[in-house]
Amino acid sequence: MFNYKTATNDEINYNGIVVKEISPTMKLNLRGKKREFFTNIGKNLNLLLPTEANTSTISDKLTAIWLSPDEWMIVTNDAIKKDTNEYQLNEILFNNISKNNLGAVIDVTDQFVQLEIKGKNIYEIFSSGSPYNFNEFKNKKGSSVQTILNHIDVIAHNKGDQIVNLFVRRSFAEHLWAWIEDSASRL
Repeated sequence: MFNYKTATNDEINYNGIVVKEISPTMKLNLRGKKREFFTNIGKNLNLLLPTEANTSTISDKLTAIWLSPDEWMIVTNDAIKKDTNEYQLNEILFNNISKNNLGAVIDVTDQFVQLEIKGKNIYEIFSSGSPYNFNEFKNKKGSSVQTILNHIDVIAHNKGDQIVNLFVRRSFAEHLWAWIEDSASRL
């Protein structure tokens, strides 16, 4: 069993910017193209996968983030109990999708850290460290994008009301955290 430790220790709170790690949340990577894949996912998740680029769909318990035409990240909306690394939803999807060669289901829970960033100046921080133009992104709740932030690959998901979730690989989380803290302190 993975010895879970948070990637960050505190909460950043500078100049109206608040950053904290959201954990633990289950994160699954799904890949597939077949009609049976989409049917099976819809039945098991009670959620339609977004098919439009850089969008997401949300249900009561899950969020599906579009990553590419045949790839999505599924994230739990609420923190879950972290007793083991086994998740019932992962097992159900793996048995119905991967074992039947309809697509791939990969548990990336321990690979990605989820940071929640709130505040009216978050896009100033993003713009200072990313080549991506966040103008459309910030006005469209549910938008998602894979981009570079301070030379680190991130997945950004706009939750609305000046709240963005960033998904970053665990090995880069502390570096990104320190950069965001430094950038927020300079606003």
